[in-house]
Amino acid sequence: MRLNGRARQHIVSAAAAGYAPAMTRVAVIGGGAAGMMAAAFAASGGAETLLLEHTPDGGRKILISGGGRCNILPAHLDETRFVTDSSPHTLRNILRSWPLAEQRAFFEHVLGQPLVEEIASAKLFPASQRARDVRDGLLAHAVARGAQWMPSTTVSGLVRAGDGWRIACRDGRMLDADRVIVASGGLSVPKTGSDGGGLALLAALGHTIHEPYAALTPVTAESVPFAGLAGVSLTVSLVARDAERSASARGGFLFTHRGYSGPAVLDVSHVLVRSGRAARLIAQWAALDVDGWERTLRSDGARSVAGVVRGEMPARLADLLVRRAGVDPDSRLSQLRRADRVRLVEGLARCELPWTGHGGYAKAEVTGGGVSLAEIDPRTMESRKHPGLFLCGEVLDAFGPIGGYNFLWAWATGRAAGLGAAREH
Repeated sequence: MRLNGRARQHIVSAAAAGYAPAMTRVAVIGGGAAGMMAAAFAASGGAETLLLEHTPDGGRKILISGGGRCNILPAHLDETRFVTDSSPHTLRNILRSWPLAEQRAFFEHVLGQPLVEEIASAKLFPASQRARDVRDGLLAHAVARGAQWMPSTTVSGLVRAGDGWRIACRDGRMLDADRVIVASGGLSVPKTGSDGGGLALLAALGHTIHEPYAALTPVTAESVPFAGLAGVSLTVSLVARDAERSASARGGFLFTHRGYSGPAVLDVSHVLVRSGRAARLIAQWAALDVDGWERTLRSDGARSVAGVVRGEMPARLADLLVRRAGVDPDSRLSQLRRADRVRLVEGLARCELPWTGHGGYAKAEVTGGGVSLAEIDPRTMESRKHPGLFLCGEVLDAFGPIGGYNFLWAWATGRAAGLGAAREH
């Protein structure tokens, strides 16, 4: 903001007389990962900052993430793995506003929380292996920077009030702020406090909301041939596709009593969720593709078919797949007829998995959909529709795979929103 000579003189005179210009008041709605980060940077930027959270403690998704260890960040970032119905270019610009290396440095050197890499999964965890240390450390940092922590504060309304905003609370209080940051999350894991209230507020203000949906959620299957494999796990390659979209992933897969779970399943589940049961789920059960299995099954003819397949995957799954192909598990490779081999290879490398539903928001790790990225400034996260309104975290139309990607999104957008709200306009 440029000041003319008279305005500058007024400020100088006021300071000399013992007065200071009023601080910008920023209210952050939502005390989760994105909200805490936004509050920390807004307060660090010199704003009087209120952090409003409707649960008594806040940061509950941080606490349950990574099995209670908190997968803070991915060890490596692949921008193409994010999903959005908005502009991928805008999404990339937001991600690059706070690179992975700088985010890691913030946690290690500013918050004083060393991170360690879990090599097998390429995930970064706090060295303490305690998610609570992450939540408590981030909140303590925000408060130390000057943010006022206001737990058990449920926002029920948000309206323009002159050049600023008026926030209605469910307990009857009315709060005024110059700028507001909405970091209220989506609809996933409602037991943590996510109820979609922020999306409703933003829709009422005229923002375009891409239809929300459960993402990173388990897949259910009833009365299927694999029901007896609950507890069996392995690394697989999965493809989910329908007429409009597709997703692929390679990673852990777990048979459950209700269907399928594991990282690979969660990462492609959004296609199934949005398809209305029209999508196909295809599994390649081992590292071998069609050609690889063809070569393997034509090799040493003295070995049994089941023995060869068991060498690539858990025995219970191997035996079931061989039987499903109509092949005697004890038969030798030399006895395998071409038609049998073709069926077996199809079941091993292009197995269609029946499915009937999904875990929904109760089991989903994130919410897909949200406010269109076209309606925010990617540098500051300020609304293009309402100056002084900033958005961050899960209310936005973007999510990444499991493995710290969605915390990375929360940290990056929260920081940008906090800095943007605190700066002079």
